[in-house]
Amino acid sequence: MAKNTVKTSARVADTVRPTIAGAKDRPGLHLLRTVVGRVTTPLLPDDYLKLANPLWSARELRGKVVEVRRETHDSATLVIKPGWGFSFDYQPGQYIGIGLLVEGRWRWRSYSLTSPPERRHGRSKGSRTITITVKAMPEGFLSTHLVGGVAPGTIVRLAAPQGNFVMPDPAPPSVLFLTAGSGITPVMSMLRTLVRRGQLGDVVHVHSAPTAADVLFAAELAELQQQQKGFRLTLRATRSEGRLDLSRLDEVVPDWRGRQTWACGPAAMLEAAERTWSAAGLTDQLHLERFAASRAAAHGSGGTVEFARSDKTAVIDGATSLLEAGEAAGVPMPFGCRMGICQSCVVGLLDGHVRDLRTGVEHEPGARVQTCVSAASGDCTLDV
Repeated sequence: MAKNTVKTSARVADTVRPTIAGAKDRPGLHLLRTVVGRVTTPLLPDDYLKLANPLWSARELRGKVVEVRRETHDSATLVIKPGWGFSFDYQPGQYIGIGLLVEGRWRWRSYSLTSPPERRHGRSKGSRTITITVKAMPEGFLSTHLVGGVAPGTIVRLAAPQGNFVMPDPAPPSVLFLTAGSGITPVMSMLRTLVRRGQLGDVVHVHSAPTAADVLFAAELAELQQQQKGFRLTLRATRSEGRLDLSRLDEVVPDWRGRQTWACGPAAMLEAAERTWSAAGLTDQLHLERFAASRAAAHGSGGTVEFARSDKTAVIDGATSLLEAGEAAGVPMPFGCRMGICQSCVVGLLDGHVRDLRTGVEHEPGARVQTCVSAASGDCTLDV
């Protein structure tokens, strides 16, 4: 995923009026909110409007789950109707953050949008929805809940679309999609967008999954291959055929060197792609999306972490992230993707040193650090 920045809101009193998202786009509704605000002081308009519609909020982006569609035995597509302030004019391939209240706690993760973006002149605003497709992971508490436990009508929190793993408009004349497992999700948004724009020309898609039954969007992909003569799909069942050996890519896609390539999947596949395209001197033609942070072998030394505003401390080793330490100590830590991408977890380092688990770089007092990918390098104090 790309390293775009999501700004987190500072804590303010409940009676401070926030900046209203989307006010310029809906002047009539904004005027109504303004009038309501004048007669409800010191309460906020949100406190009243959410009684009429829980998606009307100026404090945060919200959405309502309107449908959950099973894709495979361990994955599902969530159809979400976003509320006030959400922009549908995102780029195909971007991801959003989604927060779900589970057991009294808001849990956040980032998922690729699988729906195509919509221009303002598209469908009526009242009917527009977005989709994400989630694969339940054994270690993923939220993904398991989203696939098997979330009910239609559930209100979720949303973070605005972001990411640089995107398909440009117009699309390149020759494209290669290289995906595996749930790595197909951002590419589905691209494919659906190309079809909608009439730009699905010369596209080769090589996708790997354990078995044919594990292929996400299998029916839609087969239909694309039948209806779009420029679309060529190659499916590989890794449980019986083994993983794709990119050193033999010429056998599968002889003209891959002449194609702009978007690759998304397991870290080992992406690392192999980087080596292959680098050896060919074509790194500028390769676009990668990673769903997990790559951590360096070097860890911090560990130490006592003081959470200054919360008046709590935690003693941790050099491999435990500051975010995990804070949550274990009961500190309300800010977070988003938990992979070192979205910047939602950034806090100030007041004292001591911390080390970035991905790069080994050590940060000094006064720096702002990503707590999800940083560990203590001795005793330290965080401004949270």
